[in-house]
Amino acid sequence: MHVTTTTVTTLAAAAIGVALVAGCGDGGSSASMEGHSMGSSSMESAPSQDADPAADFADADVAFASMMYPHHAQAVEMASMVDGRSTNPDVVTLAGEIADAQQPEMDQLASWLAEWGQPSPSAASESMDGTDHGSGSGMMTSQDMASLTTLSGDEFDQRWLTMMIDHHRGAVTMAETEIEEGSHVDAVAMARTIVETQNAEIARMERLLG
Repeated sequence: MHVTTTTVTTLAAAAIGVALVAGCGDGGSSASMEGHSMGSSSMESAPSQDADPAADFADADVAFASMMYPHHAQAVEMASMVDGRSTNPDVVTLAGEIADAQQPEMDQLASWLAEWGQPSPSAASESMDGTDHGSGSGMMTSQDMASLTTLSGDEFDQRWLTMMIDHHRGAVTMAETEIEEGSHVDAVAMARTIVETQNAEIARMERLLG
């Protein structure tokens, strides 16, 4: 009887040990799975860090791009009139710089409007009529533009410089509105460049006018 009792006691203890080990194993596995599940859920619910701030735009950005496009187009047209009409190398150089700077900006403005799902911009000055951005923009009338084609030499230079100064001032005003009201990072950056560049060109033209 003594041997039998000892044997039973030993077997019972062994069984309890196995149960405890199994229980611990299940608990560890469950905790591990729960931790993994929580980690996965946390990763899935985390906000994306890849959002592009340049994708944000406001009505002011659309107005800026739509209005600055025809404004630049007219400046490029005015710059093209210098060839064959002016003999002043400073005026010729300035006209080339204006065209070289503003044509790529026109391409960028058109690209933004396409990205924003907006109509393609028009180079016609009439597209600026009746808009806040168009008022006081320095845009020349068709009569103003036609008058330039009848001039040459010093007369042309004087008239062209006077008109281009007014035109630039209008662009600066439009750009300042974009800086204040725009949301698109790159459009606001372009507006800052326009303010800096065209103010510097205005100073140059005023010196040429004497």
